[in-house]
Amino acid sequence: MHGRTVIWGSFLIALILQTIPWPGFLDLLRPSWLLLVTCYWVLALPHRVNVGTALILGLLWDLLIGSTLGIRGMMMSLVIYLVALNFLVLRNMALWQQATFIGMLSIVLDGLIFFGEYLIRDVTFNPMSLWSGLINCILWPWLFLLMRRFRRHWHVR
Repeated sequence: MHGRTVIWGSFLIALILQTIPWPGFLDLLRPSWLLLVTCYWVLALPHRVNVGTALILGLLWDLLIGSTLGIRGMMMSLVIYLVALNFLVLRNMALWQQATFIGMLSIVLDGLIFFGEYLIRDVTFNPMSLWSGLINCILWPWLFLLMRRFRRHWHVR
C-alpha cells in the first residue's frame, strides 16, 4: 500500500469520527480527531503533510458539517503552521509534554473557530467546549503510539 493511501485513509477516518453526531452534552467533549491526526502526520512527515493539507482538511470539515466555508480551513492552517514551525522541538519533547502542547493547541483552535464564526454570524460561546482540550491531551499519547505503529507497519516515509 502506498504511503499516500495510508495518510489520506487516516484523514478520512478522522473526518468520519469528527462528523459523527454525539448525543447532547457529550458533543462538547468530542475530541478534535482531525487536529490530532493532522498534528501527528506533520510531526512524523513534515515534507508530506503541511499547512496546505490542513487547509484542504479544514475546508472538507466545513463542507461536511455545513458551517461557514473557510473558517475551519483557515483556523486549521494557522494551528498546523505552529506545529510545522516547531516540529523539531515537538519531536524531541516527552510524550506528556507533546500532549500538553496539543491540548493547548486544540483549545486555541476552538477559540479561533468561535471567533471566526462570531465575526460572520451570531454564535454564543459555551465554556464547556474547552473540555475537549483536556480530552485531546489525554488521547494524544494513545493516538500517537497507534499512528506510529501504523506508519511503521505500512512503511510510510
